[in-house]
Amino acid sequence: MRFLASTLLAGAVGAAAPALVAQSGAFVPVTDATLAQPDPADWLHISRTYNQHRFSPLNQISRSNVGQLRLAWSRGLPPGVQESTPIVYRGVMYAIVPGGGVQAIDATNGDLIWEYRRDYPQNVPRLAARSKNLGIYEDMIYYGAPDGFLLALDARTGRLRWETKVDNGQITAGGLLVADGKVISNRTCEQGKREFCFIAAHDARTGKEVWRFYTTAAPGEPGGDTWGEVPVDQRAAGPWGLPGSYDPVRKVVYWGVANPNPYTRFKRHGRYDTLPPTSPTELYSNSTLALNVETGKLVWYYQELPGDDWDADHNQERLLIRTRVSPNPRFVKWINPTVKADGEQDVVITVAEGGGMFAVARETGQFLWARPFPFDDPNVNMMVVDPRTGKTALNSEKMFRKDGDSIVGCYHNTRGLWQIAYHPGKNSLYVPFHDQCLSMQAVNTSATGYGRRVGVMRPGADPSKYMGMAKIDVATGDMRVIYSQPQPTNGSALATAGDLVFFGDLNRRFRALDADSGKVLWETVVGGMIMNSTITYGVNGKQYVMVYTGGGQSVTSGPLGVAGANAMPAPVQGHNAIYVFALP
Repeated sequence: MRFLASTLLAGAVGAAAPALVAQSGAFVPVTDATLAQPDPADWLHISRTYNQHRFSPLNQISRSNVGQLRLAWSRGLPPGVQESTPIVYRGVMYAIVPGGGVQAIDATNGDLIWEYRRDYPQNVPRLAARSKNLGIYEDMIYYGAPDGFLLALDARTGRLRWETKVDNGQITAGGLLVADGKVISNRTCEQGKREFCFIAAHDARTGKEVWRFYTTAAPGEPGGDTWGEVPVDQRAAGPWGLPGSYDPVRKVVYWGVANPNPYTRFKRHGRYDTLPPTSPTELYSNSTLALNVETGKLVWYYQELPGDDWDADHNQERLLIRTRVSPNPRFVKWINPTVKADGEQDVVITVAEGGGMFAVARETGQFLWARPFPFDDPNVNMMVVDPRTGKTALNSEKMFRKDGDSIVGCYHNTRGLWQIAYHPGKNSLYVPFHDQCLSMQAVNTSATGYGRRVGVMRPGADPSKYMGMAKIDVATGDMRVIYSQPQPTNGSALATAGDLVFFGDLNRRFRALDADSGKVLWETVVGGMIMNSTITYGVNGKQYVMVYTGGGQSVTSGPLGVAGANAMPAPVQGHNAIYVFALP
């Protein structure tokens, strides 16, 4: 595979050279210990740390001075889909470039250090590439390219070190987790095809595949009988979306799996009632997987939504939190009666695209508690039918029973592929969400199983509060909406030790909220719609906050349509750029 790499040496950027220690001859390799406990100034994973908290210990920017934030630098990017989050190591930002490239950038001023540009075949839709993040280990940067290759680039020069063919481009829908000397990747899979429905681990030094776990169970395997008579090569449920989390003590990776496809039960099985509406059904769709990082073997699973009938993805990140477990029945609908609030334990928390928030034990996958998210509603599509065992079920009133049926079900894209944040000092999650449901018609002649399918405002919801920021106590499940607006968002949340929560929206507004009250303490307007990203880092003792602008493959158009023209001016489409802010 031919590639082009243009390199600018550290000395060529003049006064900024001291910030570029990572690009000099004294490059400091990234070790397993570094990845497990990153320097507070660095951002080495999609959510900074293995536990997916999106919390930064940096506190130079605080509630008292955030109002003084100013633009430090910006940099334009090429056209194409933008759904990624960069990494920052020792003053260098490594960024996925829309259209299928990678850049190393001086994180103090935006000057280019090197760029990797790949010569893609004509049939590769590189402008639609939507990889979520890069990885870093030792002296290499890892990228899942839209031609289906996993790449390792030299972190100092951008030159290709190795490449491994892993699929036909499906890897570009997911992200990377580097753990235990392995690059672990997820991907999407085609309608009704199992071929690429897997999570894979490759040796970080050589690119050799170490293990592969298929996310749909085959006959004769645990869970293989939950697909009924569907042939094994047609069992499809992809692990695409946000990458997993990792517990380096247990040596376990935690990953989410999306909905089964095609999207309706009777399209998949010929009838809607061939399989039960309760878990386990069509494993491991809409489930949390715990996998041994060394072997890829299944440790445990928990299925949040069995036999999905609406494409209600559960492929978001899994947060690893140690907390007291004392769910409050005023806020939490389903509570395991055996839970004892007499100590802390390690839990896995997930908040799904299709609504629903779950807490399960990290060691065993035991169900602890769950609640509809963001709000309880008669149209909610899921339920817990046995809190003692955690067995879940579909809302049978929302199932498609015959061709042409239409439903309004909740929730839909209530949170997309933007990320949520956890503030350990407040033991609270911060979740940007849309109060949105789904209007969908079943059309069996369609390859997907549906015809008309659009997001709608939740019946009875206030359009002026379409988008909200929820603050959720992880111990009790108590939830407050601390901020709301009519304009939609695709921006990830970021919590900091300065007791701030940053996020941006599709109306070009980037904000800092008070982490307790939700009061807007700072706001600025950028050139385009803010997408995912939202990180903070430090160089030479100075803290910076950063966002991307751009547009997602599909995640932007839906919320814009639901919010309506009255919510905001016409959105700025196709504006891809980096914006970085700092104190004067």
